[in-house]
Amino acid sequence: MLKHADRLGLIASSLCAVHCALTPVLLAVLPVVGLNAGGWIDTDQAFVVFATLLGATTLTLGWRRHRAFRAWMFLLPGLALVWIGSFSTLHDHGLLHAVMMVIGGLLLACAHLLNLKLIHSPTRAMQPGAQDPVCAATTPSAPTQINEMHSAIGCSNTHH
Repeated sequence: MLKHADRLGLIASSLCAVHCALTPVLLAVLPVVGLNAGGWIDTDQAFVVFATLLGATTLTLGWRRHRAFRAWMFLLPGLALVWIGSFSTLHDHGLLHAVMMVIGGLLLACAHLLNLKLIHSPTRAMQPGAQDPVCAATTPSAPTQINEMHSAIGCSNTHH
């Protein structure tokens, strides 16, 4: 179920980015061909609410499996951009709005993709409270750091 929800989030976020990139072009072209935008312009606000609920749910469930926060580092700035772009004075469908929405949508897609990869990674079987496997592999333990500091200043007797 979580795998499908993340895939839906990945697809929806990618479509959101495409929608936000093309909306300014469509708004410029529609009057030329004799059409108007109608009431469908504010659908991006509904997308933002849906993306927030879907992203927060899937990343929370994913975190419960893999205990890594890295996907949140994409989701939170992405959500900030799309919320500001949709619910502030920038919601005029101008260039800045489009740029914020496209970047935000791409960040949301990256968050879902990373969450999927973390869920299906062979190192995901971590115990609650365990460290992110990537950080654990690159961060030395505290005793190792203390020993290295003692060696660097010329101490031969290490105390822990």
